[in-house]
Amino acid sequence: MNMTPFPHPGGPDAADPPQAGSERPVEDRAALAERLRALAHPVRLRVLETLAGQDRCVCGEIVRGLPLAQSTVSQHLKVLTDSGLLRSRIEGQRTAYCLDRAAISALKGEIDALFSALLPPGDCGAPPAGRTEDR
Repeated sequence: MNMTPFPHPGGPDAADPPQAGSERPVEDRAALAERLRALAHPVRLRVLETLAGQDRCVCGEIVRGLPLAQSTVSQHLKVLTDSGLLRSRIEGQRTAYCLDRAAISALKGEIDALFSALLPPGDCGAPPAGRTEDR
């Protein structure tokens, strides 16, 4: 089977992670939130894990690995594809999916930068969640 490479949305610079501490435009935050929403479902995480060990996969192989209807799995694949975390290509009557590894790497960088900004050195002095101080 002749396989052509999956196109990379966003061009070659799309995978560059943001620099820690840099001011992020609202559009970047919205895009990050959209990708995080795509990850916020156990089935979609399972799909990503399934594809992580493969160079390509057809929809039927993904469906066989999940206890869900094909239409439900297709909707989850659409969310992941629309978020930019998966790439897809028509192969005859089937659609092949693969991870967009550059997009996954960029997302990791964005999450790392986000948490670095959220967790500056020091402590605000408030008790940890779930604990109350003795009065």
